[in-house]
Amino acid sequence: MDNRKLLPYVFIIGAVLIFGLILSNSTFLTIKPGETGVLFKKFSGGLDKDIVYGQGFHVVAPWNTMYIYNVKEQTAEEKMNVLDKNGLSIAVDVTVRFNPFQNKIGYVHERFGKGYIQTLVVPEVRSAVRQVMGRYSAEEIYSTKRQEVETNIINEAELTLSGEDNNIKMNALLIREVILPVNIKNAIELKLGQEQESLAYEFKLSKELKEAERKKIAAEGEATANRIINSSLTPELLKMRGIEATLELSKSPNSKTIIIGSGKDGMPLILGGN
Repeated sequence: MDNRKLLPYVFIIGAVLIFGLILSNSTFLTIKPGETGVLFKKFSGGLDKDIVYGQGFHVVAPWNTMYIYNVKEQTAEEKMNVLDKNGLSIAVDVTVRFNPFQNKIGYVHERFGKGYIQTLVVPEVRSAVRQVMGRYSAEEIYSTKRQEVETNIINEAELTLSGEDNNIKMNALLIREVILPVNIKNAIELKLGQEQESLAYEFKLSKELKEAERKKIAAEGEATANRIINSSLTPELLKMRGIEATLELSKSPNSKTIIIGSGKDGMPLILGGN
């Protein structure tokens, strides 16, 4: 058999296989969990922003293109220099957590494309960090108001990122590190240490003052009780109590001699006994 006669068939089969391979890659696709697709229709309207494709198997015409986006929470880390409210230069290291709104991914793609993190998220976060930190001193950013600074940065960045033009949800921002000039850092740490010592001393002093007040109140209460008791011990009451005590003793089985009216103020005396 002449092999040259088979060449057209070989070319046809090869072309069919190649065409089939192209179709399989562009026509049949799977969107994974945490992903969303937006379809670009080349011959019928372009990008379909309002329809998003969720996870699972999809069939797409080979002349159309499905753009798949990760819509899970993502992180971006940035190192930058900022100025505090006194003009002091501070190096900060921040991490931001975010994700695009799943049902708005078509709008994100149309405006920013696949590089929306570097085009939109990072610049807006950097801007918010600079603006917010510019309202605080280095000491507040470094220690005393770090949580407040983080919260304000999130709120300020969220205003821009979550707007209908951007459609990005700002989830969290963490100031991982604040790097100050060595002399400023040492001064702040010394001041904070002295403040802690002062607070400890004030606590100890307050505790001692409370204990002294407690003892004073107890002593005053005891003195008042003694005055009340002393004021109630009249000679007649004492004599009556003495007679009652003598009568009780007289009932004792031990031998004794009772002399009536021989004690001071006429109180009975008890003599004798074992």
